[in-house]
Amino acid sequence: MPIADNERMFPALSVTPQAAPELRVRQRPLFLWAGALFVAGDVIFWLMFAAVLSDSGLATLDSTVHSALVDSRSAVATALLAAVSTVTSPTAMTAIGAVLAGAWAIWKRELWRPAVLMGGMVLALVLCTVIKFEVSRSRPPSSDFLLGPDDALSFPSGHTLGAGIFALVLTYLLVSRSGTRTTAVLAYMGAALFALLVAFSRLYLGYHWLTDVVASLGLALGVTGLAIFVDAARHGTPGANTVSPRD
Repeated sequence: MPIADNERMFPALSVTPQAAPELRVRQRPLFLWAGALFVAGDVIFWLMFAAVLSDSGLATLDSTVHSALVDSRSAVATALLAAVSTVTSPTAMTAIGAVLAGAWAIWKRELWRPAVLMGGMVLALVLCTVIKFEVSRSRPPSSDFLLGPDDALSFPSGHTLGAGIFALVLTYLLVSRSGTRTTAVLAYMGAALFALLVAFSRLYLGYHWLTDVVASLGLALGVTGLAIFVDAARHGTPGANTVSPRD
């Protein structure tokens, strides 16, 4: 088939990829936010890591929280949270991220932001795998599992980590280029609530301890901070805002 025919059939693939849109906020504030998120996430994770290894701090509440949630189960909550947990498994979230990134790259003819999103998802898988084997923590009793057996290690929660990184990084990549300040606040609140819902589903369904999901939330914050730093370093400007935020 002639090259011209290919270009007519697949116009998105025949055009040189475009650069990511300019950031709405100058570089320095983004670096500060990135650093704050990275440090906060790092502190949260290492506190949970130390608590698990020493069986102190928040780890002393693991069994209490687990038992309370097992005793408070209901049919409606179980159905809802089982659905949430199923669609946010590490495999599912990676697949969703890959499909979204691919569609984004083709539709918008842009590679940078899809690559940042997928980089975050891959980093989530790597971190989760390495830390699980390093800590080698057992899950709660299998008799409390509501979705069948799972012999994987417990710390940290892969569901929570993957969902948190996906939601927070995606939200940043979108609102950092468009929308108003109010839209950005609402979007970040939605992303945070989504991550918390996934974390709660893993506790409720009996597959994780409290410290597992809190550690994953900390890691998600840290990776989001890293993504913001990398994006701002590449596309940020040291001068004034390119677009003034509107309420």
